[in-house]
Amino acid sequence: MSNQSIVLYGPMQLFVIGFPGNQFSGEIIPAINEAREKGNIRMIDYVFVMKDDRGEITAIQGTDLGRKEIKQFDEVLGTLLGLGAAGIEGAIAGAVAGAKYGEHDKGLTAEDIKDIAKYIPENSSALFMVVEHLWAKKIKEKLIDANGVMLAQGMLTPELVVRIGETLRA
Repeated sequence: MSNQSIVLYGPMQLFVIGFPGNQFSGEIIPAINEAREKGNIRMIDYVFVMKDDRGEITAIQGTDLGRKEIKQFDEVLGTLLGLGAAGIEGAIAGAVAGAKYGEHDKGLTAEDIKDIAKYIPENSSALFMVVEHLWAKKIKEKLIDANGVMLAQGMLTPELVVRIGETLRA
């Protein structure tokens, strides 16, 4: 696999954000859209799932990818999964399977959304987002060119630092 195919996409991150009591008011949408418009991020996939107090489910999903990009993304994802599972032969089979899957452009099914909703308490909602960090794509490319290897990564949020402090106190 060439370096060019590896840097086809920037680093991606999964976010799962809960809204207890269905308190979601859409206040974060302008901030997300601003980051998208500035070219900092791209929404690879998102789904907002709301469960009311009776367990009824409402979902909204989408992507910033066009039909051709979805097929390409699924092909790359299949290649990488196949490579990890079965080496070069697996990568080839994964690319074919991923490209075929991407042709359908169906997103999450109603069954997928029901499976996700199992983890959401009643009268709550959650936003699931896979975000591509476009701002970091060039950095990723240069790290690969320099034979850099990811040793660790994570989000260091203020809340996490507080929890680390609480652990140190204990």
